[in-house]
Amino acid sequence: MNKERIAEFTSKLPLTVVEAMAKIDGHAAEAGLIFIVDESARLAGCITDGDVRRWILKGGDLSASAENVMHKNPIYLVENEKNNAKALMVEKTITAVPIVDSNDLIVDIVLSREVSIIQKEKKKLKGIPVVIMAGGKGTRLYPFTKILPKPLIPIGDTPIVERIIDCYVEYGIDEYYMTVNYKKGMLRSYFNDLSPKYNIKFVEEDKPLGTGGSIKLIDDKFDRPLFVTNCDALIRADYADIYDHHIKCGNDITMVSALKNITVPYGVVNSGENGELISMEEKPTLSYFINTGMYIINPETIELIPDDTMFHMTHLVERVMQNGGKVGTYPISEDSFLDMGEFEEMKRMEQKLNIIS
Repeated sequence: MNKERIAEFTSKLPLTVVEAMAKIDGHAAEAGLIFIVDESARLAGCITDGDVRRWILKGGDLSASAENVMHKNPIYLVENEKNNAKALMVEKTITAVPIVDSNDLIVDIVLSREVSIIQKEKKKLKGIPVVIMAGGKGTRLYPFTKILPKPLIPIGDTPIVERIIDCYVEYGIDEYYMTVNYKKGMLRSYFNDLSPKYNIKFVEEDKPLGTGGSIKLIDDKFDRPLFVTNCDALIRADYADIYDHHIKCGNDITMVSALKNITVPYGVVNSGENGELISMEEKPTLSYFINTGMYIINPETIELIPDDTMFHMTHLVERVMQNGGKVGTYPISEDSFLDMGEFEEMKRMEQKLNIIS
C-alpha cells in the first residue's frame, strides 16, 4: 500500500468528531474506520463509525475533539507479522489492521476484502414487516414522473424501489406492504412481471393520505415493530443493528437520521455592541442531523393515526411524544443516506453506487 493509499485511512489530531465522520465517509468507508497518527506519523489510535454513533447517541457534541471517541490502544501488527493479518481480523472481527515498523510508523494497512475474508453473515430479520410509502407524485422529478411513478425511476438499470427492497432482502425480510396512489397500476404491473421471491401487498389510497395516513389502510395486524420507509432514498447501514437499537432503547418510534453538512458560501462575521467586530470565519460549515424518512415503529402507534385523513409520519412522531411515548434516533453518516428527491441527488446516488463515474 503506497503512501497516498495509507493517507486515505489515516488522519491527525486535532480533529473534530464531524471531521472524523467525513473522513470515514471517504475512501475509508470500505473499512468503516480511520487510524489516528501523531505529529510524527506514529500510530496513536483508531476511530470506527460505531464509536462515532455511540458518542452521538450519548449526546456528544459533533464539534468536540475526536480524541473523545478514539481507541488509544488500537490493534496492529509489526512488519514481520503481516502474514497473520487475516487470522487476526477473523479473530477480532475487524475490517482492517495497520502494519507498523519498529518506530510505530504505519507502512501498510491490510483490508479484510483484500485477503478474501468471508464477511460475517448479516443477522436475519425474517418475519419483520416493511411498509414502503410509494403514493406520492414526485413533483420535484418532473418530467420523469409524468411518465413513471417515482418508485420506478431507474437508478442505473434498476428502479429505486427495487433497490430499496433489495437492501431489506439481504436481511431475510420477505414481507412488504407498498402504499400506492399515483400511477399505481404501473407499480402493480412491474412487480407482477418481476415475480420476486418476496411477497408484496399493495395498499391503495383513494385520495392522498400522506406518508403516515396510508398505513392505517393496512388490514393486517402487526405483532412486532415494523420498518416504515420512503420510496426515494437508500439507507446504507446495518438494518439489524437499527432494529436491535430500537428494541434495546424501548422506543415507540426510532427515526433514522443522517448528518448533513452545509457550507455557508460567504465569510461570516460576529459582532458585538455597537457593531464592533469580534471575529470572522471564512465559509464555515454547519452540521445538522436530518430525517431520512426511514423509521421503526411499534404496532401500537398505528392506532394514533386518524382514519381517512392526510397525516404524515412527522405528525405521528409528534403525537407519540405528546402522549408521553418515547421517540429515539439512530444516526448515520452523510454518505450513508442517498436520496433521489432531486436530479442532482440522483446523480450523487449513481456515483456512490458506482453506476456512473
